[in-house]
Parts: sequence; structure tokens; C-alpha cells
Amino acid sequence: MAILGIDEVGRGPLAGPLVVGAVILPEVWPEWVEELRDSKKLSVKKRERLADLVLNEATAGLGWVMADELDAVGISEALRLATRRAVEEVQKKKVAFSQIVIDGKVNFLKDTAISGYVSTKVKADDLIKEVSAASVVAKRARDHYMYEAGERFPGYGFLKNVGYGTAEHLKALNELGICPEHRKSFEPIRSMVGFDRNGDGIINKNTSEVGERGETAVCDYLMGLGHRIVVRNFKTRMCEIDIVSVMGEKIYFTEVKYRKSDVAGGGLSAITSEKLKRMEFAAEVFLKLKPGYKVYNPILAVADVGGEEFLVKEWFPLVV
Repeated sequence: MAILGIDEVGRGPLAGPLVVGAVILPEVWPEWVEELRDSKKLSVKKRERLADLVLNEATAGLGWVMADELDAVGISEALRLATRRAVEEVQKKKVAFSQIVIDGKVNFLKDTAISGYVSTKVKADDLIKEVSAASVVAKRARDHYMYEAGERFPGYGFLKNVGYGTAEHLKALNELGICPEHRKSFEPIRSMVGFDRNGDGIINKNTSEVGERGETAVCDYLMGLGHRIVVRNFKTRMCEIDIVSVMGEKIYFTEVKYRKSDVAGGGLSAITSEKLKRMEFAAEVFLKLKPGYKVYNPILAVADVGGEEFLVKEWFPLVV
């Protein structure tokens, strides 16, 4: 009786996707099946070879949940989504199975038509070959994704840590801020950016709802331009900065202004000479408290957000 084995990779990293593998092995096992075990216990070379064999000779599917979707739905729902997506990929190949084994204690297929076929088993990834195979293909797929992410976002050590919170990675977060691959709902990133899933993304509970939504829109806009968000709502008793971000050799201190309409001149009308002085002072305080960022060229910037949809109408550096 064919078994569909299921395992996940990427539950705990600070960056990158969650990936679930689902595999049905051939009815007659090739010799290489005996080599399968928990992917974490295999060398990279052996894992690569076995992953190729599984993908070429078995029936496999992968389910992905990217970091932004994981932040939106939470880790539990992400596990359910990725599992169901992986199973759907296998089902498309029309290969019959009579039993499903999921590594761990949770049936992520509960409330589906195939829930009755599911059994769960702790350490199944090392005890049941189909689950081991799922672990291997999921691990290889996620690692390769993170290697490519490391090329797109250098400095975080993704080639080595594949998104996990190593000392090197945490140091880079402190120095560089976050990139689009980071999970904003995971600590310590959650505290860095003030994430609240019940809102619209990155928020700080100490700001107004309107301010939160405007700053969220600007954070998303800046990351789309290639910025790394260093901190949001930096505050001291003397000053505050809405958004601090880094791109290239520059560090930007952005003031976010929102107006529902342009009747009063738009959000940029609020940037007076006095406000510019306060922005300069806040930037100086930030750099004094965080001297590691003094290697960057400081730039003041302003973002104009408007309308019911909180659209970023303008963002540009200021020449002071």
C-alpha cells in the first residue's frame, strides 16, 4: 500500500519561505531508498544526490509559503497551507496512495477530504522512508532558494545560515536592518519593526492608526526600491524618527506625512524649517546612539502619503 510522506522545512528561520515536501516512493524501492533519512543528518553532497533521485524516480510535490504570506497568516496556518499545496502537487500526477504520514504530532490536513488517511508520527522523517524523502526534497529546495536570496541580499550570511538566527545573522540585522525575505512576525524582527498582524503590516502600537497605516505604506514602498528598514518609530525623550532605512552607502531618515486630501497643500506642506531642524537633530541623536551606522552618508527624506488607500504619492531626499 503506497504511503504519501510529508515533512516541512523552515518552521523556525528568521527569513525565507516555509517549504513542505510530499513524496510517494516507487512501488519497488530502488537501492538508494535505504540511504534516506532525516535531511538534517545527511551531508550536503549526499542530500543533493538523493534529492535528484527522488525528484527523478519518485512522485514528489512541494508546497511553499513565502515570508510575507507567513507574516499575514501566522506559522500554524502557513503549515496547513504549505502542506495542502504540496499534496495538491502530488495529486495532479494521478499516483495512487492509501496512507498519509506527516512528521510530528499535528494533522495539517484536518478538515480535508483526505484527513481520514492521515497518521502523524514524531521523528517520522528518520523512521519512514517516504517522509525522509519529503524532508530531503523540501530541504534542498529551500536551501537553494536561500542561496539565491543571499546573492540578492548580501550581508546576512544566507549562504551559510539559510535564514536561521545565527550570531552572524543577528549582527547583520542590527547593522543592516531587514530585507524583504525577513519574517516580520518573528522575534527579534517583530520588536525591531513593531509588527502587529491585526493591523496592516508593520506598525507601532504607540502611534495613531492613521500614522501606522501611512508608515506601513512607506516601509513597503522603500523596500520595493531596495531599502533595508533599520528601525521604525525610533524615539527618545528628545526626538523621534518615523523610518530609518539603508540603501547603498546612504542611511535615510524619513519623515512620513499624511493628508486625507490636498486641500491644505498635501503632506509635504507640514515640513517647515523648524521641522527640518528637528529632523537633523533626531538623525544626529540616532547616529550617536548607534555609531555603527556612521559609515553611511546620512540623508533626510520625506514621504507624502494621501487618500483613503494610503498611497505613497512622493518620497524624496531633502537638500538641507
